[in-house]
Amino acid sequence: MNLRNAAKSRLLLLGLLALSLAGCRTHDFPQYPANYREYVYVTNGGSGTVTVLDVVNLRLDRELQVGQNPIAVAASPTVNEVFVVNSGTDTGSGSLSVINAENNSVAATIPLHRQPVSIEIDAAGKLAYIANSGSNSISVVDLKNRRELAQVGVGEQPVAARLSPDGKTLIVANRRGNSVSLFDAATMSIRSVFSGCPGAGDPVVLPDSSKVFAPCTGGHQMMAIALAHASQPDQLEALMDVGRSPVDLALKPDGGEVFVVNSASDSISEVITGTDDVQGAYMMGDDPVGGLVSKDNSLLYVANQRSQNVIVYAINDGRRAGWVRVGDGPSAMAFSAAGHLLFVVNSRSNDVALVRTASMTLFTLIPAGRAPNAVADKSFSL
Repeated sequence: MNLRNAAKSRLLLLGLLALSLAGCRTHDFPQYPANYREYVYVTNGGSGTVTVLDVVNLRLDRELQVGQNPIAVAASPTVNEVFVVNSGTDTGSGSLSVINAENNSVAATIPLHRQPVSIEIDAAGKLAYIANSGSNSISVVDLKNRRELAQVGVGEQPVAARLSPDGKTLIVANRRGNSVSLFDAATMSIRSVFSGCPGAGDPVVLPDSSKVFAPCTGGHQMMAIALAHASQPDQLEALMDVGRSPVDLALKPDGGEVFVVNSASDSISEVITGTDDVQGAYMMGDDPVGGLVSKDNSLLYVANQRSQNVIVYAINDGRRAGWVRVGDGPSAMAFSAAGHLLFVVNSRSNDVALVRTASMTLFTLIPAGRAPNAVADKSFSL
């Protein structure tokens, strides 16, 4: 073969390879219209910043300076804004940073109280409920006008406030108070308090707003509370034995099952939500701390903080389906809008793993700030 033919052959081979890779990319990733935008926001507690990832182009977009010790993040369901809770110092007050997602700049900062640690946004995108752990209170924030409307006292050390899907009930987990408080969301008046849940943690609510589950992180149980309806008051339905130190709950989108992530038992417990029946426990990796169920209800992803991997559990088969090595200290997770990527925050290696959900393989790692701890996805069209 002469040099000219050899060169032609190499060019042909490179062309075929490029076509092959392009075909793979088209198959693995969505093709977006020109006006589509999607970003992932990662809070970096150790550097006071938010890392912004461009999901469309799969690259680092920028790092934004926010407040001190950002610890939670949520995207508005109705406008192109993202909200970051800055916990501040042990003695000082925290704040809420408002990010304009269209240009990824900080548009406003709203003062809060001592040690805010979580945020919940209502379905209309008008109100945010923020748990102030150091003030034993919940802040109700008017997001449009950038101001606090009310501060409501709750139990000791609230760590999460969750709104029922029907918007009628605000559920507050009081970690040091070992209790769960229920508020009428319209009036923010206390309706019920259920004690006996050591280290009460972040709750989940069924899609039909009939029941709430809260992990008792200081023990080995999960609390089930039937929410009030018609003439039926709120009532404690069950205290279920699960594994030791249940730190997170992963609810199937259809509401049929909830998976309890048991940190100290290195396991998950599977619970049937309709009957409060604990089906069994399944071993995961070392120190599981977070769980996330796929949108089609088929797979559970479990982040194992001390084993540098995410375990994939096949729900219908009741078995582990595989695992992906993602980085050091995987904790928080989020799906892309189309579900083709899983974003895993690695708290010790200070980066974010992008995992292809179709093949359960690591696509790439993107650097974050120091001590990243929470993640949220926001997609929109201009």
